[in-house]
Amino acid sequence: MHHVRMPHMYILECSDGSYYVGSTVDLERRLVEHDQGEGSRYTRQRRPVQLVYAEEHARIDEAFAREKQVQNWSRAKREALIGGRLELLNGLSRKQPRSGRD
Repeated sequence: MHHVRMPHMYILECSDGSYYVGSTVDLERRLVEHDQGEGSRYTRQRRPVQLVYAEEHARIDEAFAREKQVQNWSRAKREALIGGRLELLNGLSRKQPRSGRD
């Protein structure tokens, strides 16, 4: 039987506690690449990495768009997604006031 590869958006937790957000059509292969230091410049210096979240998508462009969306999220919002606390996402989307600005 042929193994069907589905596009994924995924989040890795790096050895320094930071998160890496990516997308791929072959999640298993991509995780091996990250583990071997071939995945990305960012994760190469922060191994080992651990998969903490993955979403399956119908098309790679959807997974890539989701990757770009989640990359712009705060750490708190990413952690809510990882933890399955979806009810917190809207509250964490509100712009926080910045000092020195109206």
